[in-house]
Amino acid sequence: MTRAPRTIDRPFLLTTLALLLLGVFIFSSASLGLLTRSGASFSSLAISQFLFGVGGGIVVLTILANVRYRYLKRIAPHLFGVALLLTALVFVPGLGYEANGARRWLEILNVSFQPAELLKVSFILVLAWFYSTHHRKINDIRYALGGLLGALLCTALVLLPQPDTGTFAILALTGGVMALAAGIRWHHVFTIVGVGLIALSILAFARPYLLDRVTTFLDPLSDPRGSGYQIKQSLIAVGSGGVFGRGYGQSVQKFNYLPEPVGDSIFSVAAEEFGFVGSVTILGLFVLFAFRGLLIASRATDRFGGLVAVGLVILIVIQSFINISSMVGLMPLTGEPLVFISQGGTSLLFALASAGIILNISRYQRPRVLQTV
Repeated sequence: MTRAPRTIDRPFLLTTLALLLLGVFIFSSASLGLLTRSGASFSSLAISQFLFGVGGGIVVLTILANVRYRYLKRIAPHLFGVALLLTALVFVPGLGYEANGARRWLEILNVSFQPAELLKVSFILVLAWFYSTHHRKINDIRYALGGLLGALLCTALVLLPQPDTGTFAILALTGGVMALAAGIRWHHVFTIVGVGLIALSILAFARPYLLDRVTTFLDPLSDPRGSGYQIKQSLIAVGSGGVFGRGYGQSVQKFNYLPEPVGDSIFSVAAEEFGFVGSVTILGLFVLFAFRGLLIASRATDRFGGLVAVGLVILIVIQSFINISSMVGLMPLTGEPLVFISQGGTSLLFALASAGIILNISRYQRPRVLQTV
């Protein structure tokens, strides 16, 4: 029996707010590094991050935490279709624009946003809808893998031409975890892994910059002024932080050394200013976020809610750990931002929206059964 709506999961809310507050402090410091760079607009960056991302995100979080999540199941396929259409519009001249060699943004009425962030959330919702609707047929490979591969094919058609290989890879990993949570058989898992490895190999050879990133990862000193420059500067920043860091606002590497100090290199700025202790604190908050989020998923009263919570938690945590791992040389650079902390008003808004959905799921939990001896 589903219990009446109660209060939200407070530890999860507090963890989310801690990540948000920490992100505001780190971003504010890292953005000072832009003052020495030509063409950087601090005011527009602050408006996007704080007004649209923080302000708008808190409003959306509050709304979604109070609107029953089961309504999302009804609109999941339609929302996924709208997200695909919006993401495809980046290729329309006059609507989409290119930055750093990629077309990932729409600009409407002088407001720019990245529709791929909506696509991430809608991808999880449509997979949760598919697996919860066809859960009785999960042993049939057409249903075990059909929905996942179909959704990935649709996203590949709009993400890979941008190109946005990193987002596609994260969605593939998240979708695989959701399929496991839905109960697919292990031989289907091996099929997914095999297809994924083949696809990754094809992409690496088809796109030289991806192969270059792998080469740089294996030997960062092979081209220290070229492809290896970012990881070299990142490791200098992380190492300079020591145990307790240089102090808030005291990063040196953010000034004309680290590429994208408010973007994918922001963890390096944080590590330099807050040291090993601060870095472990950031990691610990994401681990706690994952633990509480997956606990909420395990207590969900229906398959849809459980799968949505799993997907959203895994999406945020995988992207964050990929960013951190690439900055310390544990995996190739991907260009993916650090959730809740890196630049990106759209990313922050949808991260908080995801947290709002998870909080709403936490309102409807299975009643605990008291065991008697």
